[in-house]
Amino acid sequence: MRKQVHTEQAPAALGPYSQAIEAGDFIYVSGQIGINPETGDVAAGIEAQTRQVMQNLQAILTESGTDFSQVVKFTIYLDSMDNFATVNDIYGGYLTKPYPSRATVEVSRLPKNVLVEMDAIVYTN
Repeated sequence: MRKQVHTEQAPAALGPYSQAIEAGDFIYVSGQIGINPETGDVAAGIEAQTRQVMQNLQAILTESGTDFSQVVKFTIYLDSMDNFATVNDIYGGYLTKPYPSRATVEVSRLPKNVLVEMDAIVYTN
């Protein structure tokens, strides 16, 4: 069974996709960028964008009845690996051990020319 997850506390999807989909014991959270859901504006700078991404992810997880402790996999997309340490420090502040698995990749471009995007897979059982 599949169920769409949507909250007004995170930005609306920028295209034909859901903020997240619950499927069986998993929740697949779509890539989140640093858009403030109240204003629609992209946060300025890597630190503010990373915090906003984490807040957006947190809002979607809350709507799903879960939290970061249940995330089993993150993927982080950066426009530059020069931002790796900054993103890592902020991201790590939202998590507790045992940490989820993760991949971090540098990409040539992200939606709205943001600096960072993250998606997540959550195990709910």
